[in-house]
Amino acid sequence: MKHRRIPGRRAVVTGAGIAALVAAGVTFQTANASETAPAPEPKALSITAAGKLALTLDADLGADAAGTYYDAKSKLLVVNVLDEAAAETVEAAGAKARIVENSLAELKSARTTLKADATIPGTAWATDPTTNKVVVTADRTVSEAELARLTKVVDGLGAKAELKRTKGEYKPFVAGGDAITGGSGRCSLGFNVVKGGEPFFLTAGHCTEGISTWSAGGQVIGENADSSFPGDDYGLVKYTADVDHPSEVNLYNGSTQAISGAAEATVGMKVTRSGSTTQVHSGTVTGLDATVNYGNGDIVNGLVQTDVCAEPGDSGGSLFSGDKAIGLTSGGSGDCTSGGETFFQPVTEALSATGTQIG
Repeated sequence: MKHRRIPGRRAVVTGAGIAALVAAGVTFQTANASETAPAPEPKALSITAAGKLALTLDADLGADAAGTYYDAKSKLLVVNVLDEAAAETVEAAGAKARIVENSLAELKSARTTLKADATIPGTAWATDPTTNKVVVTADRTVSEAELARLTKVVDGLGAKAELKRTKGEYKPFVAGGDAITGGSGRCSLGFNVVKGGEPFFLTAGHCTEGISTWSAGGQVIGENADSSFPGDDYGLVKYTADVDHPSEVNLYNGSTQAISGAAEATVGMKVTRSGSTTQVHSGTVTGLDATVNYGNGDIVNGLVQTDVCAEPGDSGGSLFSGDKAIGLTSGGSGDCTSGGETFFQPVTEALSATGTQIG
């Protein structure tokens, strides 16, 4: 939607008409002021409703949109915009408008610069709508020389980017040692899905790249049907055994969370992760469209960044919000003792690419 300023009407008057207008000027201004409708109050929304409204406003605003995030405390959708006209559109829709400096196109340009000039193993970057910047993070493996190079690139981007350090090491979360037929690693099941009426499950692509046959409880249960890593990080496994495959997530407390569908992540969204190593942990989505340089040329794009902890073996595990599937555990830094960042492959993209549905 393009926003235009409507120019004030040009009045042409003469003689007594001028005197009449001047005399009545105060009255007209007072009347106009009293007729001006107050700005609508933003509406409290569920995270699902906020996500749907965010998609609608992104389409309506076009180039005037500069990112969205969910304020969980106030339950408001916050929409970054570039001018007052766009802010009025946002407020009329029931969201909270926030005028910012950087457009999405400028932030995308910053990411392009980082990809070209600062693709260094042990680094990651993601768009953060709460700061209206691309946040670049370097892990502990980045050398002083590499850090100096990275700092120079980030400084050159000015107000569009900022640099942070993390004490951990970015790596895919896969653990060796636990026997899996045809492989030597352990990952976690993400979500059960269906394709053509047949049962499958999703997990991480860096898992299916190295393991072709999968077991659970000592029984072979499935074989790879599709895999994508690096670039993306999803794998599709077809069930070959007659085992139950409900659309739910193990909460490791004797109960499960039913999963009814998939949803896009929103910054500020409260999410929960389930994995075979560290079981269940919760946190918040902190960034979208993240790029992670795991090393050895393994670069993954378009990830969801969170402050949820994870450890090796949790790879492929479920990230969800309520009954909606959000992501598949890819990798990150830190652990569930000291904390850290974890990145997730969006489930919606994996479903679309593999032609599957939650079920």
